[in-house]
Amino acid sequence: MRLNSQHGCGRPLWGAVLGLSAVLVLSEAGARSQRVAVLGAGPAPLSDRFSPYVATPHSLVSKMLELAGVTPDDTVYDLGSGDGRIVVAAAQKFGARAVGVEIRGELARKSSEEIAKLGLQKNARIIHGDMFEVDIGPATVVTLYQLRTVNKRLRPLLEKKLRRGARVVSCDFEIPGWTPDKVVKATSEAGTEYELFLYSRP
Repeated sequence: MRLNSQHGCGRPLWGAVLGLSAVLVLSEAGARSQRVAVLGAGPAPLSDRFSPYVATPHSLVSKMLELAGVTPDDTVYDLGSGDGRIVVAAAQKFGARAVGVEIRGELARKSSEEIAKLGLQKNARIIHGDMFEVDIGPATVVTLYQLRTVNKRLRPLLEKKLRRGARVVSCDFEIPGWTPDKVVKATSEAGTEYELFLYSRP
């Protein structure tokens, strides 16, 4: 998971997304405040549906799943799964069923190949599609690394589709209108501090 790529291929926005993504990758090693400032600023905040692709630091992946209390009884959906690292970790390390949703064809293909290479096909899969159009009803856990504006747009979908007791973990960006059950700080390999927000559906 990462700040992910929910953007339509071939749109005029694509060039801006690529440029901003490069800035974001470089800024991960900098201060959190600078990174958040970059994400929240710029001539094009991308939209309320799409975020640039920035991979969740490896050191945060397990922390997010641990914060959600993932067990083999869970079904984890990673919305905007990027290179599939959260999906792989959920299945391989936590024994959960895991589904990634990724709109970028190349990332979806590569992460599916990695799942097959690791022999995790029984527990893990990648859906090449738009996270706003995928049925997340089976999820007991949802993981996110999206802009705050995208989280706001996702909120009605999460409220409508998630079952009672489902947990949502968002990296670095709150879900506007929801009150987190818990907020924890985590540090990446590069020494950047993040906040992880845990929510649960009543």
